[in-house]
Amino acid sequence: MAAAPSGLSAPVPGGASPGAVAVWEWQDEFGKWRPYQGSVCSYIEQSFQASQQKGKRLGPGPANNSIPLGHADAMLAPYVIDISSLMQFRQDTGTMRAVRRHLFPQDSAAGQGVIWEWQNDEGGWSPYEMNVCVFLEQAYSSGHQHVDLGPLGYNYDINLISQVQTNKTTLYRRSIQRRLDTPYPVTAATGPLHTSTACSCQQCLLNSGTGPITTRYRHSINLPSSSGVPQVSSRTTAVSSSGLGFVPYNKPALSGSRSTSRLNTLGAWALPQPASMGGPSTGGPSTGQPISNGVSVPNLPVAMPKSSKVNQALAASTEPELVVSKYLEELQDAPPDEDCIICMEKLASPSGYSDAYECKTIRPETVGRLAKCQHTFHLLCVLAMYTNGNKDGSLQCPSCKAIYGEKTGTQPKGKMEVSTFPRSLPGHEDCGTIKIVYHISRGIQGPEHPNPGMPYTARGFPRYCYLPDNEKGKKVLELLKVAWKRRLIFTVGTSSTTGESNTVVWNEIHHKTEMDSNLSGHGYPDPNYLDNVLAELAAQGVTEDCLRP
Repeated sequence: MAAAPSGLSAPVPGGASPGAVAVWEWQDEFGKWRPYQGSVCSYIEQSFQASQQKGKRLGPGPANNSIPLGHADAMLAPYVIDISSLMQFRQDTGTMRAVRRHLFPQDSAAGQGVIWEWQNDEGGWSPYEMNVCVFLEQAYSSGHQHVDLGPLGYNYDINLISQVQTNKTTLYRRSIQRRLDTPYPVTAATGPLHTSTACSCQQCLLNSGTGPITTRYRHSINLPSSSGVPQVSSRTTAVSSSGLGFVPYNKPALSGSRSTSRLNTLGAWALPQPASMGGPSTGGPSTGQPISNGVSVPNLPVAMPKSSKVNQALAASTEPELVVSKYLEELQDAPPDEDCIICMEKLASPSGYSDAYECKTIRPETVGRLAKCQHTFHLLCVLAMYTNGNKDGSLQCPSCKAIYGEKTGTQPKGKMEVSTFPRSLPGHEDCGTIKIVYHISRGIQGPEHPNPGMPYTARGFPRYCYLPDNEKGKKVLELLKVAWKRRLIFTVGTSSTTGESNTVVWNEIHHKTEMDSNLSGHGYPDPNYLDNVLAELAAQGVTEDCLRP
């Protein structure tokens, strides 16, 4: 590993870490780690330490198994961190992301609340991973004018005087900035301190970010051995031709009973996902985690607002009850000795939403089983979940994500254009290229959107996307047309790159927006992409069956 510029400190060996600060980060769809904001990290660390002091490895249930990020920032309400598996779970979409915890010296950038950021394509600012922030701040404080991020796994030169990042291969330049934010929380925990590019701990070695895209997704959780948190040894990419057995993104189409072994028992995932709504916007993630066959979603509660609007909707229409009764069969025998993963109450007890959702046809204690996947829930919980969603006549199992009916989304009105041209994409030299252009304009949010009646913006349109003009590329195109008609390509929400709310963002189906380079992860060559996007489409209920007459 290349040496750091002179004047930059060496790492502190593992052991006692006086004056350390804890930084929690999430892993984006390109294997890079991005820090939560300092205020959010303080809440995560406080919750984490409280759980350790109780002498528990967090077990099932929201009270002692998960950290709801909405308690730290209302914009992060859909997100929960499951400590036992070191995964972040987005409750409304099922998206999962790896998280990690690193310790840094209190006098480092993390301890001082200094954040270094780069300007993204939408004009907003995205933070570097904290290891890079610490490195840049050391160089800045030491008076260095230029630094090379190569030893940290980034193909960039940084000019600290002009505050410009330059890609060493393409020479593309971006602005960077240094700003002050909330310092990260001080902790008395033990473990290695991360101070510079010379850090040689196992986690940093495995997360250098270098190498081909199929190796950039590996990570190793390096928590103190006394924490009681299991080690996750490696995350690899084993591509499958099945279309549902893949994915080096963070978006699970998980299957299997929720009574199977929890995610924290996995050493490596068996894999056969631009960023969007998969993670928090304020210092939080964008999209995607590996799809793992036979693995169930962590037993975390599904957060739903218990609002009077929902009660009014239930009173005004019987359609939700009809949808629930269409896909779930009421159990006549005693329910299994399990929790309902929607409300986290025992199935033998009344629904946890019985105090907020009233229904004349469904009793709070009634339990039903989904026909295909056989997962069981309180019928009232499923009714509440459905009424709080898109109400399109379809249901999605909150345990395995199986879709019942035809799932539709909340994509605003727009236009999808398709054309072809003879130029080849890298990695697909034997065929031409399919170009897709998406047009969406700003407008007013409808009742299906987060803030009905409020305006929404549409940044970066028209958006240009590319597929190889071969058999598999054409199949992906036809399925994307179906997804477009079902309003699944985009949605209105919060941008994970700019933090802007009430704006049009990608919705869990990844597109390639560059032709000539995959250094950003948004281009070619990428031998896994077509299989990946087929699996993402399938997770939205868009499969080859949709193309049959």
